[in-house]
Amino acid sequence: MYLKDLVSGDLVEVLETRALFDPCRDSVVGRFHAGEELQEPAAFQKSSLVFPSDEALPRCWIDASYCHAVG
Repeated sequence: MYLKDLVSGDLVEVLETRALFDPCRDSVVGRFHAGEELQEPAAFQKSSLVFPSDEALPRCWIDASYCHAVG
């Protein structure tokens, strides 16, 4: 899955989608897709990632207590 880094605007390939969907994890392992060479994996904070359309990540992916806040 590809997301966009808010700081650089570059695409990030998320290598651990399970971590992305886990609201108890605040970071994921991924790598930038910019330039011609494949980048090394790195940790990315979920708070600095959005969908390529600039839409925010779903709250259930980033907030472990989202069910309690809604009801």
